[in-house]
Amino acid sequence: MKANIATYVSKCLTCAKVKAEHQRPSGLLVQPDIPQWKWDNITMDFVTKLPKSSQGYDTIWVIVDRLTKSAIFVPMRETDPMDKLARMYLKEVVTRHGIPLSIICDRDPRFASNFWRSLQNALGTSLDMSTAYHPQTDGQSERTIQTLKDMLRACAIDFGKGWVNHLPLVEFSYNNSYHASIKAAPFEALYGRKCRSPICWAEVGEVQLTGPEIVQETTEKIVQIKQRMQAARDRQKSYADLKRKPMDFQVGDKVMLKVSPWKGVVHFGKRGKLNPRYVGPFKVLEKVGSVAYKLELPEELSRVHNTFHVSNLKKCYADEPLAVPLDGLHFDDKLQFVEEPVEIMDREVKRLKRSRIPLVKVRWNSRRGPEFTWEREDQFRKKYPHLFTKTAPSSSAAS
Repeated sequence: MKANIATYVSKCLTCAKVKAEHQRPSGLLVQPDIPQWKWDNITMDFVTKLPKSSQGYDTIWVIVDRLTKSAIFVPMRETDPMDKLARMYLKEVVTRHGIPLSIICDRDPRFASNFWRSLQNALGTSLDMSTAYHPQTDGQSERTIQTLKDMLRACAIDFGKGWVNHLPLVEFSYNNSYHASIKAAPFEALYGRKCRSPICWAEVGEVQLTGPEIVQETTEKIVQIKQRMQAARDRQKSYADLKRKPMDFQVGDKVMLKVSPWKGVVHFGKRGKLNPRYVGPFKVLEKVGSVAYKLELPEELSRVHNTFHVSNLKKCYADEPLAVPLDGLHFDDKLQFVEEPVEIMDREVKRLKRSRIPLVKVRWNSRRGPEFTWEREDQFRKKYPHLFTKTAPSSSAAS
């Protein structure tokens, strides 16, 4: 009877949508191949929403070589057009290190644009973009960004002024810091010798190498770095796979897709938090690589990339033929619930000891019935300015 009950529950579509997974995440760790030479394979990402500098910069373009771990930090504006980004790419990467064979990146609109794709295609560089909702794909740049943010915070706290002034020093410091995976600093891995700085002037200047010796030493360094990287990768995979389980689907299988609750500027709204954890089922169209699958998505999810990592999927066991009802839910390109505000119903001011916070009462477009929330007026006006063109009634100030 226990087995029958377990089978019955596993075929319940409602349970499949709302029950949390308590098993280990699906999909063993799959790593890209170790690059053969310096700056042949790179990864890139953006750090956005930084405090705007006096020059107008609010974003950093992070470009990392996957073999030597050397990085380039380029200040830019989030609104810079793609042709300007292309010129910066040619100046900072191509003129210094040549044209890379492949670029690993996320599905940022700038990287997914037709201009960027056509540029890389013309240069002969393949774009390896991450699957939807899986930032681990470009983990090299994500990890570098963590270090970059910590270093910028430390500089801003200790020295003040703008972060742009410290960016060249941060790049120098990062490229001359020891990396455990290659057991050397990126500068040393890239150029075959330690950087000439006050710390190691005598050490570097003692030995003068001839041309053939430099070539031989550089080649030996690359072989040594690749061996060290392979040892670090094997160690990382052995640790990661302890907390994961293998999962495999066949073409034609029905699977459920994991989504995240989010609505407007309210991260945990009264309704949003009770939205389902999974939607579907969807049909598996194709297996991409060893841990990714292409799904047949309905029109409601047309903005979402249709290839997903196996950790975002789970098998659907329901037997009966099912439609794909999304229950009036809306999703953005990151598979997050989105419900748009319809109108402002009321206003009030919350009085604190030393401040006054203007609030607005908002009606949302939920199809499950009327839904209202109170939001901060300044944040809401910035995100939805069109709602403030109409005048809304105001209530007495709240104590």
